[in-house]
Amino acid sequence: MRQRFQTPLMENPDLIDIDRQPGHLIRRLHQIAVGVFLQESGEQGVTPVQYAALQTVSKQPGIDQRTLSRAIALDASTTGGVVDRLEVRGWIERRQSPEDRRARQLFLTPDGAQGLSDAIPAMLRAQDQILAPLTLRQRAEFMRLLQLLVTQNNDLSRAPSEAARG
Repeated sequence: MRQRFQTPLMENPDLIDIDRQPGHLIRRLHQIAVGVFLQESGEQGVTPVQYAALQTVSKQPGIDQRTLSRAIALDASTTGGVVDRLEVRGWIERRQSPEDRRARQLFLTPDGAQGLSDAIPAMLRAQDQILAPLTLRQRAEFMRLLQLLVTQNNDLSRAPSEAARG
């Protein structure tokens, strides 16, 4: 069980500055990251979550939806909606699993593979833009600390990632 710390802020909430709270800053950075990604992806209209799904299905053809959910740390219903939208676009195809008739395997269509390929430069530009204020050394340290926070707090998520457990 995690140790809880008593801080002076707990005794005097008037001293709390929202702009110095990690949760608030992480939420703001998430808003910025999504905005930059959408700006860079432009007319293609791929969201960061759709990109994650496409990239994962591309690397694991035949992955089932439940495993995809765990791989990209989304709840099952959100993942279902993402896959539905990508299927409507003609970028993902669901096929019945030969081993389990109830399971559906996911595959990129040729249009989906092209869409993913087209999205990669926008994704890379977005990542670079987000990290642009940092030096190369600061980027490496920021990514190390970010990965540490995600990995160590993974089990606190409503949709833990299997990748973060590894």
